[in-house]
This record gives sequence, structure tokens and C-alpha cells, in this order.
Amino acid sequence: MSELRPVTVITGASSGIGAALTREFARNGHTLVLVARRQDRMQALADEIVASGRPKPLVIVADLQRSDGARLIGEVLRAQGVEPQFIVNNAGFGLVGSAASLDREEQLQMIDLNIRALTELSLAFVDSLARHRGGILNVGSVAGFLPGPGMTVYYASKAFVLSFSEALHSELKGRGVRVTVLCPGPVATEFAARAGLKGDSMAPAFLTQSPERIAKDGYRALMRGRRVVVPGLINKLFLLLIRFFPRRLLLAAMDRQHRRSAQRT
Repeated sequence: MSELRPVTVITGASSGIGAALTREFARNGHTLVLVARRQDRMQALADEIVASGRPKPLVIVADLQRSDGARLIGEVLRAQGVEPQFIVNNAGFGLVGSAASLDREEQLQMIDLNIRALTELSLAFVDSLARHRGGILNVGSVAGFLPGPGMTVYYASKAFVLSFSEALHSELKGRGVRVTVLCPGPVATEFAARAGLKGDSMAPAFLTQSPERIAKDGYRALMRGRRVVVPGLINKLFLLLIRFFPRRLLLAAMDRQHRRSAQRT
């Protein structure tokens, strides 16, 4: 048995769904490690957790677009005498626009963060996850079920997250490691602004969910060992309906939607 203490590592913890997941795991008694680039926001969140009577999270400032991100996290954890029981891969971003016209380097950075970093962190600590009967929560999107003209690379990255997580769920369940992919629809966060849109959502208010609701559903699903969770009845019904929708018509509909979104930039 390892002498290292178990912790929950949450990436992209400085805002949005990541901050909501931090609060949700803290409420449920987890000792936390927060990973993001914005130290000031993580420190403020860590102070908030302490004020609620929970242990202060360890803050790691790291750019997961770099290839040495997982190694850095591992070194800091070992130096602190801890190891992961749960990994929450939330860090990611999207970009609105034609793939041929968007900055190529920025799109490759999106792949590094949304795919490579998530994959590396999902696999880097499997032994410690198994020792502590823990798991992995990967934050995907309903975009992973859809074609995405107008956000081509982002949608493709979330399709990878969905496929990878489902397969990893099957591979690791025999070792007692839970793997859940959380697939929210539109959420009121900074995602839309980072993607290049005005406002805090890419959809009407009645279709948009709060980060807190998403975090609760994701946490519950992970603890129950569910493979995939899609928060919200409307999102579930939408994904059910598109199974019967011709792909070429779905592509055309998504293209029109993203063209309208791009006009808001």
C-alpha cells in the first residue's frame, strides 16, 4: 500500500465548470489539487474552500498545452506526499470559425489541450487510481456526438474525448477504476468569449445550464460509475432525435447555426 495520501486533481479549475467541480468535490470531502494557468483565481478559490471549513487545496500553476504538463504535476504531487485518487480533466477551449481561416497554431494548441493533455493525465496515474479505487472524470460535450462545421476542430476533439473515455471505462473497470465522460450542452461560462463570441453562452437562456448543475450531475455520475452522463432533459432528447436525422441534413443545420454564431463576433 502506498504511503502517499490520496487527492483529487482538477484541471481548468480557475473558472466555469472547473471551479464548480472544485466546489462540488470539496463539499463531498475530497482533498483537492487545482491546476490551471491563472494563479490568482485558483488562490481565491482555494481560500474560499478553506473558509467553508475544508482543507486548503494545493495550487499548481501549469500550462497543459505544454508537453511536460503531466510530468510537472506528477513531480509536485510526489514532493507534497500525495497521489491522485481522482483525475478531473476539465481544461479545454473552442474556437468559432472555418478551420481553414482560423489560426492554425491556435487550433493545434486546442488539440494539445483538449486531446493530448487529457489523454496523458488519464493514463499517467492509473496505478494510483486503482490503489485508491478512484476514477477519472473527463469533461466532454454534446458536441462529441455531432459534426461541427464552424467549430470543426473543437467538435472533433470532443468526439475523441467521448470515444476515448467510453473505451477506457471498459478497459479499467476490472481494476476498480471508474471512468465517466460528462457531456454538457450550452453552459453559462467564459467558454463562448474564449471561442470568439460576445456574451457568456452560445445558446438561448432556456437551453443554457449553470456550471453548478453540471458539476453536481458529473460528480454523481462518477461516484456511481456511469460511463456517460448528458445533463438536462432537453439535451438527452436532442441526442435521441438526431439518431434518426440524416447526416447531411444535420451537417447543414449545424453549419447554419455556427454561421449565425460567427456573425455575433
